[in-house]
Amino acid sequence: MNEAWIIDACRTPRGIGKKGKGSLAEQHPQHLGATVLKAIAERNDLDTAEVGDIIFGTSSQRGRQSGDLARMAALEAGYDIRSSGVTLDRFCGSGITSVNLAAMNIMSGSEELVIGGGAEMMSTFGEDGAPASPFMDNDNLTLRAMHPQPHQGVCADAIATLEGIAREDLDALAYLTQQRAANAIGNGYFDKSLVPVYSVDGTLALDREEFPRPETTLEGLAELKPSFEALADYPLDEAGTTFRNLVLQKYPDLEITHMHHAGNSSGVVDGAAALLLASPDYAKANGMTPRARIVAMSNMGDCPTLMLNAPVPSARRALEKAGLGVEDIDLWEINEAFAVVSEKFQRDLELDRDKVNVNGGAMALGHPIGATGSILINTVLDELERQDKQFGLVTMCAGGGMAPAVIIERI
Repeated sequence: MNEAWIIDACRTPRGIGKKGKGSLAEQHPQHLGATVLKAIAERNDLDTAEVGDIIFGTSSQRGRQSGDLARMAALEAGYDIRSSGVTLDRFCGSGITSVNLAAMNIMSGSEELVIGGGAEMMSTFGEDGAPASPFMDNDNLTLRAMHPQPHQGVCADAIATLEGIAREDLDALAYLTQQRAANAIGNGYFDKSLVPVYSVDGTLALDREEFPRPETTLEGLAELKPSFEALADYPLDEAGTTFRNLVLQKYPDLEITHMHHAGNSSGVVDGAAALLLASPDYAKANGMTPRARIVAMSNMGDCPTLMLNAPVPSARRALEKAGLGVEDIDLWEINEAFAVVSEKFQRDLELDRDKVNVNGGAMALGHPIGATGSILINTVLDELERQDKQFGLVTMCAGGGMAPAVIIERI
């Protein structure tokens, strides 16, 4: 079986994902995707006719984000018409899955040169009048009865309660991630991969991370009110079913303590990323220098009612496939969808916290859903190079109780 090499990676800055507030919110989603595709082609002098496929993750494929964003973005980026594209949805895990599928294409021998990535403009959510979250779909009663799935924020509070994790610990992690993000930005750790976004008229839209709040304090976090307590009791149907009811169907004795708020939950942002992967033969024949190789990949499902707990078993499966132990991984990226996801992950795997999300995470930088996984692979690759380290593992929770994972090795 072929190896799959990562040749290059780039991403946009993350803009606040709200109309009237975010610098990217007026862009078209395919333009955001085209920005990274154009950059990856120019940075590597690609003959785009030789790109076998472009695989993009986009979670909300509705409204302006519908219509195979990968293909449309490639056409806008000026790619040869022979370069195809496909768009997938594994909720938050889409951006890891797109890169994993790109690697699988190469490892199987089906393709020689593939781009994996993702784009998500959360500022478009709700434009078509549909619920922003599929878990608020009032018509899906059969699935609700079989596998009750609350809102993710309610799940986060339920997990923290079940695990006995204190709000003070969640806030401490949120404060730390803001400090780490500020340090990374201040020292230029993201500069190698960051590409500015220009509007169609050529004016600069955004060239820096827009979401971080480096002025965050522990005292300020402690004053924030929980975000999901009222939502937990929102009626979903005429029978009065609520997200709290859905949790109680599986955990009837649980009294949820609400602890997550805007400061210790992931930020709503817009962003895109692209990674160029090639077979060793293609890379050597075309003078490409590999930056890393894909070592192992995994997918796991877990309880859809708690929804956010699959990263630990997925990481363990990836380690087993790679023949590695926890101690072999130099850097970890676990998406901070909510503080409890990262906190539980680090506790369960007994990780050295100085190796986890060392440049901050989604609580500080934001979580452009379908793009985040690709951004995290990019982030860990840059940091492996900066620290002269070898192995990085990236994973994240995804809707429906899933988690993809990938281990890369710096070359």
